[in-house]
Amino acid sequence: MVQPWLHRFSGWHVEVYRTSINTVSGTTGSALKPGILIMGQCVTKCKNPSSTLGSKNGERESSKLHKRSSSHKDEHASVKASGEILVNGTKKAETSLEASQPLAISSDTKRKDPVMGAELSSVQRIEDLFRRYKDEREDAILEEGMERFCNDLCVDPTEFKVLVLAWKFQAATMCKFTWKEFFEGCKAINADSIESICTRFPSLLKEAKQEDKFKDLYRFTFQFGLDSEEGQRSLHREIAIALWKLVFTQNKPLILDQWLDFLTENPSGIKGISRDTWNMFLNFTQVIGPDLSNYSEDEAWPSLFDTFVEWEMERRKNEEDTKCIAGQSPYQQT
Repeated sequence: MVQPWLHRFSGWHVEVYRTSINTVSGTTGSALKPGILIMGQCVTKCKNPSSTLGSKNGERESSKLHKRSSSHKDEHASVKASGEILVNGTKKAETSLEASQPLAISSDTKRKDPVMGAELSSVQRIEDLFRRYKDEREDAILEEGMERFCNDLCVDPTEFKVLVLAWKFQAATMCKFTWKEFFEGCKAINADSIESICTRFPSLLKEAKQEDKFKDLYRFTFQFGLDSEEGQRSLHREIAIALWKLVFTQNKPLILDQWLDFLTENPSGIKGISRDTWNMFLNFTQVIGPDLSNYSEDEAWPSLFDTFVEWEMERRKNEEDTKCIAGQSPYQQT
């Protein structure tokens, strides 16, 4: 009868069978015939089993290894081995690893898995959305892709909504979204599709009405209008006029039209608007009344504001004189 023997060691065990063999000297001995190798995480070939198997020393060594293996009972995987025993005792095996039981998953991991899966799924949707509009040669959404993006959002590229979206994406350049800007922006507004971005517009517009948020949007708009590739430090006058109209879409100052008329007529011959002038104009609209009566040249306003106030006061005076000549009160509506 063939009797099964089981030895465990180093996190894996081998089922063996005792069998009779004839040694070189002609005496009859015993050896262990390998059966099933079972191992935790890796597959290993057993070399020179005859050095311990079939001898008392081998049995004692196996017993020691069996005791040491008691701490590794939880490692389970099975390897089917087939092959032949070579003269030197080395086994040439073709092995295949089979999991004997599924890995145990802690309750904490189970609770986190749905969240992690949702996050990975959202990241994939953002990436797919970006690829839909990105340029073929550059890893960014450029002018053509931006136009298609806006069309799918059902907005005009010159709309205030697009400026607010660019603000949330922290875009560095007009008509361009890099992958980082697009990805971080979508995460910031918690959106990963055209539909979800559209549903965020009402809350984004409401957010832009808050005083501190609008101030941040206003200052962002200046940087957004610069051509960073050319290293611009001031906005072209025409660009500045267009951006002032755009950024004040929701909360238009009473003095804005007169200010833009002044820039359009351009009596001082300015070519560009500096960052300081841009930032200070917001303060100007908040501090100076529409009649300009509380404006003082002694305060630290940009010189362009002095020119504007002088120009506007002169324009109003001339308008009043014209109405008086026509026999009409300056406050009478025509």
